[in-house]
Amino acid sequence: MRTQSRRRSRRLLAAAAAGTLLTPLLSGCWAGAGGSGSGGDSINVLMVNNPQMVELQKLTAAHFTKKTGIKVNFTVLPENDVRDKISQDFANQAGQYDVATLSNYEIPIYAKNGWLRELGPYTQKDRAFDQDDILPPMRESLTGENGKLYGQPFYGESSFLMYRKDVFDKAGLSMPKKPTWQQVADLAAKVDGAEKGMKGICLRGLPGWGEVMAPLTTVVNTFGGTWFDKDWKARLDSPEFEKATRFYVDLVRKHGESGAAQSGYAECLNNLTQGKTAMWYDATAAAGSLEAAKSPVKGKIGYVPAPVEKTESSGWLYTWAWGLQKSSRNPDKAWKFISWASSKEYEELVGEKIGWSNVPAGKRASTYENPKYREEAAAFQGVMRAAIADARPRDPGVQPRPAPGIQFVGIPEFTDLGTRVSQEISAAIAGRQSVESALDKSQDLAEKISEEYEGR
Repeated sequence: MRTQSRRRSRRLLAAAAAGTLLTPLLSGCWAGAGGSGSGGDSINVLMVNNPQMVELQKLTAAHFTKKTGIKVNFTVLPENDVRDKISQDFANQAGQYDVATLSNYEIPIYAKNGWLRELGPYTQKDRAFDQDDILPPMRESLTGENGKLYGQPFYGESSFLMYRKDVFDKAGLSMPKKPTWQQVADLAAKVDGAEKGMKGICLRGLPGWGEVMAPLTTVVNTFGGTWFDKDWKARLDSPEFEKATRFYVDLVRKHGESGAAQSGYAECLNNLTQGKTAMWYDATAAAGSLEAAKSPVKGKIGYVPAPVEKTESSGWLYTWAWGLQKSSRNPDKAWKFISWASSKEYEELVGEKIGWSNVPAGKRASTYENPKYREEAAAFQGVMRAAIADARPRDPGVQPRPAPGIQFVGIPEFTDLGTRVSQEISAAIAGRQSVESALDKSQDLAEKISEEYEGR
């Protein structure tokens, strides 16, 4: 039995973990790359190197800067690198960067730690931005525990099931409009081998809290499981969590892609594009690539909601959003950039200059009412919008949760916990251990988090 002092010390450790968040921070000596922060008529923006961000970088000078006179200095890095750099600068409030790309996983945590400036006052004054047009699940996911807004989405996504309509037609099969996971498993068995080298389904098996654990956790939710109950008791050894995990592992081992334990988003996208799989459950963002002009499967893919069992919906929710550092020297100019980058005006610019399939969608209701976007994204835009609208980041399962998140648990420790659990699950997919063994080890890991959080 723990003493009161042990309980207190563990809570202090948990608080320290919240301060460090994703990576160990250099204690107080980090000055930021380049030394000085923004000032005058310029701001510094640190962002992930995703294609749509790179397009934003190219369009900024000729449009935003020309209009406002505000110069934007971009630092663009791969995802893992940018997360490390953001956490360093924002945790130390170094002020090197005014704005950074953060996800709906980080923003509530950063807000709780006091690293972000509240954006509500800006949206109230900036009527042209039209905050009411932002899709409710996105607004909610970027809101802190205090009910205040701390982020604006650049683009958003959920998850859905993609399948080869022509292969199903040839096999005399029909995809339900709202399939269950059991129906998907049955269909995967029937279309496995429908064409030479084609497997029934592709599911992520690559280790990583944002790789295999993202789709698997949505399956856990709809099967009735959860990582933690409302009192922070770890539940990875529950019958529901085990049933969902066993189902996922069995499905991908029996009818999934070869090398599944090393397959992530990119590999599954390639498999569906190249005709190596008949179905794929993953991010709605994939549809733009599948329907691109030069895609071999353009016009051949059908899209239906994320499969369910015990819940009405099960799609995840994710957004790359803009966060404004609290110590920014130019918060008003930084807001002008954020409001432009997340605006209807910017979406129109992308549609005209680059193409409507490249519009950073998934955040505004008006996007899905735009005739030009609706026409170019006709194959998937309706299902995509519904998936985002149906996402329930604070209530994704059948029981109350102690922290927000659909495909993750919104606590700082989840990056480490989720990654370590993913390694066990991936080993089960590879056949190196049983699901039971993987979850036994995973439960032990999760119980350590329970000890830090219980009673809060």
